[in-house]
Amino acid sequence: MPSLSDNYDIHLQPEKLTSIPNSAVDQLYQRLRFDITHGHIPAGSKIGEAQLSRDYQVSRSTAREAIGRLEAAYLVQRKANASPRVADLSLHDLLEIFHVREALEGMACRLAASRMKDAEIAELEHLLREQMNSTELQSGRAYYQKEGDLDFHYRLVQGSGNNKLIHILCDELYARVRMYRYQFGMESPRASDAYAEHLQIVKAVADRDGEMAEMLMRRHIRASRLNVERQIMERDGDWPGAPGG
Repeated sequence: MPSLSDNYDIHLQPEKLTSIPNSAVDQLYQRLRFDITHGHIPAGSKIGEAQLSRDYQVSRSTAREAIGRLEAAYLVQRKANASPRVADLSLHDLLEIFHVREALEGMACRLAASRMKDAEIAELEHLLREQMNSTELQSGRAYYQKEGDLDFHYRLVQGSGNNKLIHILCDELYARVRMYRYQFGMESPRASDAYAEHLQIVKAVADRDGEMAEMLMRRHIRASRLNVERQIMERDGDWPGAPGG
């Protein structure tokens, strides 16, 4: 596997990609997305098209398009007259994402309650039953969800049938969310509570109660945000990048 530079190495695990890339751009984007979200390419690292073209033996246009997709997913930032860099992590950014998710995922649940087919809801219930068998969840240490169709939130947003919501959440924000999860730890005292909340949400969707589904999802994400804030304050007292910090 090629190294992007002397500053970081690629540790791609192809079996963990959620879909089979179809083009050179897809392949490069999936590789970089995996390594950025897992922290193998550290925040702040330069990620220029000439370097990618050389290390991965792809065209400059392929590298440029892959970087553009990483920017759209908020994994790469570009400033005027400077090379693109892997996005920095900050408490302020994370909390903003939580606030956006609370509003938009609540709306997605309301729509999903009226738009998801019975078979899709049954698949969602089956997904939760499978997740219950994980050792981490049974021990109450962590509630780990794989990407794409194996992620509860992703499936619900897809079930909303609203392309704008799907684009904002699934294409733009969720990769950034995973970046925080992987790099700041997956373990949480809320693991069992979060799973129970998922069960309540899917029941409301199955009952076609959009108002209840929206309320439960908003409450669920709000509780996760408050838990993150509490953990960070207990650990560090603050987190660089927080407003006023």
